[in-house]
Amino acid sequence: MKEEPQNNRPMKWTVLTDNRSKDPSFKTEHGLSIWLETKCSRILLDTGASDVFIDNAKRMGIDLGAVDYVFISHGHNDHAGGLRHFMEVNKKAKVIVSPESVNGMFYSMRNERHSITTVWPDGMEERFIMVDHSCEVADGIYVMAHIPQTHPMPKGNRHLFIKDADGNFIPDDFRHELALYTDGLLFTGCAHSGLENILAACPWPVRAIVGGFHLLDGHETSSELTGLARRLADNYPQATFHTSHCTGDIAYAIMKNTMADRLHAFCCGTVCEMGEAKETPLDELQ
Repeated sequence: MKEEPQNNRPMKWTVLTDNRSKDPSFKTEHGLSIWLETKCSRILLDTGASDVFIDNAKRMGIDLGAVDYVFISHGHNDHAGGLRHFMEVNKKAKVIVSPESVNGMFYSMRNERHSITTVWPDGMEERFIMVDHSCEVADGIYVMAHIPQTHPMPKGNRHLFIKDADGNFIPDDFRHELALYTDGLLFTGCAHSGLENILAACPWPVRAIVGGFHLLDGHETSSELTGLARRLADNYPQATFHTSHCTGDIAYAIMKNTMADRLHAFCCGTVCEMGEAKETPLDELQ
């Protein structure tokens, strides 16, 4: 196992955009964006679906002009749709993204077929760091690509497709999904590749797993969710798990019953220093 990168001050992350909020003054949307402060960098983890994260950041006194890197976990517009708005307020940050995200055409067949493809900003390709293999992209910032799929994938993936060059809709294999690791924190985006697969691909000690888990209500059975929760708790005893966005209320409650204080919910406005997360039950969120 590789030696974990060091950091001399607490890492702090703040949720800018999420599906849920306890404070009605925060805007919500189906999307995710998190402001992450490390010793060396300020990183924006995904950008939500629109400019909602910008308004919420202003309310919290966060200067998005100070962001050094934007990390885009995958090509769906609920995680990358706000990027073009971000580029208008920040003129320097580099964008870490998979080329398969930028070049892909993504669709959801849930309820009815609709595009979930991101509209990418034009003329700013020089600011993109294209990642097609696992690597260290900057000092202490590690990205995992093409995550091996040896454990079960989330069943909600069955609704998600890519349109190929011939116009055919084929099941998304999530080769465009990336995960980010820095100083004990593992950001999963939506975890379409599956939590267990992402954790298995990470060669460094993980203290906090943050992001959506793509465990939609009505897909995994109660026994499947309980089994997953037990494996996560047993195999990663030093880690805490933090989720919202694409984790359903029922799925969360089932896993919470097994994981107890190892599992926490976040929402718009949540602020956390590593190891100091406060539980916010999903059934209390607006």
